[in-house]
Amino acid sequence: MAEYRRILLDGAATQVVRDGDDLVSADGRRVRAGDAVHLPPCEPSKVIAVHLNHRSRVEEFQTALPPAPTFFHKPTSALNAHGGAVVRPERCEYLNYEGEIAIVIGRTARNVSPKEAGDYIAGYTVANDYGLHDFRDTDAGSMLRVKGSDTLCPLGPGLVTGWDFHGKYLRTYVNGELVQDGSTDEMEWDMHYLVADIARTITLYPGDVLLSGTPANSRPVRPGDVVEVEAEGLGRLRNHIVTGPVPIRDDCGAQPTASEEVISTAFGGDWEFRGIRAPQR
Repeated sequence: MAEYRRILLDGAATQVVRDGDDLVSADGRRVRAGDAVHLPPCEPSKVIAVHLNHRSRVEEFQTALPPAPTFFHKPTSALNAHGGAVVRPERCEYLNYEGEIAIVIGRTARNVSPKEAGDYIAGYTVANDYGLHDFRDTDAGSMLRVKGSDTLCPLGPGLVTGWDFHGKYLRTYVNGELVQDGSTDEMEWDMHYLVADIARTITLYPGDVLLSGTPANSRPVRPGDVVEVEAEGLGRLRNHIVTGPVPIRDDCGAQPTASEEVISTAFGGDWEFRGIRAPQR
């Protein structure tokens, strides 16, 4: 396995290879990994995410998986990196972490089978698919602002090649406390299946990202919190939560809400009984 990162080196975006605690550029320059300013490890033309995939998450919501995966799109303007600040806008309260594993495409993929899909994957990285559920009443279908607002797609720290996704743990920590503890073995649809499914109708280009789903216990975080996602063999992605510099404008558009739909989703309520029982906190 090898790990590639993108960092700012002498003011320029530079690909480096991890060598122990150091990051080394093609021309031999070295920087300590802990001192580097990281960028997302790839430059996707699109980021596609699966809704439900981990069985623990399905059980938490007391629902059932659909017969096939369903997906949503995160704009590339949501991209963030290891060490970056994740913004919870003023007047919003329900910003949830979702620790995930990201698939990074290495070759143009269109109409490939699940058995072939692995040949089109460059590698994997850690992701946190944050959700700003204050906008769920408006964007529950598209998830555009819920999942696509600025800074809500951290990736990193690096892109790891040759990684076997079977039987790997996936954990999330908030301020050092374990809050999600899942495994790739609880995924209903594996990495190759997800790539093949999307590539039936959407061309995937090198650098494109597919997010593979989160386990149970996604919960809200607040400014000042430090959130880390660790995937076995891929490293640990760290970000901190900050308040947005300006409030959400109130002179146009739908406003943040705290409805039963919002609260139930943010605190792990089930999908079938929203509005009937009290949310689980």
